[in-house]
Amino acid sequence: MSVRTRILAASAALALSAALPTAATATAADDTTAPGASSAGDAPGTLLSAAPTAFHPLPLQPTNTDAWHINYRSTTAKGAPNTVSGTVIVPRDGRKGPRPLVTYAVGTVGMGDQCAPSAGFPTGTTIEATLINQVVQRGWAVAVTDYEGLGTPGDHTYTVGRAEGQAVLDAARAALKLPAAETGLSKDSPVGIMGYSQGGQASSWAAELHDAYAPELNVKGTATGGVPADLMEVAKFSDGNIGAGLILMAAAGHDTAYPELKLDSYLNPQGKAYVDFMRKNCVAINAISAPFKRISEVTTTNPLESPDWQRKLADSKLGTHAPDHPVYLYHGGIDELIPYKVGTQLRADWCKAGAKVQWRAHPLLGHIGGVTVGAFPAMDWLADRFANRPTGGNC
Repeated sequence: MSVRTRILAASAALALSAALPTAATATAADDTTAPGASSAGDAPGTLLSAAPTAFHPLPLQPTNTDAWHINYRSTTAKGAPNTVSGTVIVPRDGRKGPRPLVTYAVGTVGMGDQCAPSAGFPTGTTIEATLINQVVQRGWAVAVTDYEGLGTPGDHTYTVGRAEGQAVLDAARAALKLPAAETGLSKDSPVGIMGYSQGGQASSWAAELHDAYAPELNVKGTATGGVPADLMEVAKFSDGNIGAGLILMAAAGHDTAYPELKLDSYLNPQGKAYVDFMRKNCVAINAISAPFKRISEVTTTNPLESPDWQRKLADSKLGTHAPDHPVYLYHGGIDELIPYKVGTQLRADWCKAGAKVQWRAHPLLGHIGGVTVGAFPAMDWLADRFANRPTGGNC
């Protein structure tokens, strides 16, 4: 396989990524609600607007579903209110009882608004939509966050764990506020959390935050894979490697969440041009724009050596708090983007903290293979949790 083919394949893996509700809910005209605006209420998870949309797993492939594009209230990494967009998809099967809900975190899609999952669902161009469709085919509703700054004003806070996890949990809260008669959802609906790659980071953060941030959600389990649990380790691994462009995206994401980091002051002209380009484009282009680059080639001073940057990246480290529900954690043994040892360390940290962790290694899979091969056992595991079957994990 050529280097170019490998890069494009890795990009694809990372992209892993009806009626109107009640009159009290805003219409499509309100879909431009500014971050921080909360006319419908200040509580995280408040549904600010909802408008019918379409869900197509592939171009010209319709599904027997109802879907809504939503704006909802969430919280930044610093604790301020913001507005996040997303999509809720429900199978059109007539089910009236408490339907299970999966709040699904996609992998890296890019940083431009056009890359948001909700932007691609109507045209069938959201790559991870084929996996999301498999969730829907099980009769489950799915809430898919666009994350902070994708599809809404402002820049995307890419890989900022706390902001991602809160957006994932608040997407579930907002989905439960759509009319029950049209969704089959209620406050008693069992909730699952799922994601891979960036979505693995987001879903894992949602798992850790659940007990303190959204304890009313009836979360039965989290299925999470390819998790970049330690961004410093991932950055060291990716420096000069195939995922080098993702380091710059992560730096831009943290600079957006924490402007005091002043990323520009560390970048040389080439680095500034790369970051500006990445903020406007999607992952398939971003990943091939700076492959195998070293941090030293795009900076005047390495921000990873700065105590301020080290502290903020450490703030996104997972494994410091045990999820209050069972977790299914999986990782490819030859992952070329997220080191396998990062996955095993997260397992060890969660197990030490007392979490119920079902660990699944895929020894012959890289990051790409883990996307789909790992997803189906993860869905089966969630089905068991929705059925209230016991699990003790394998710590």
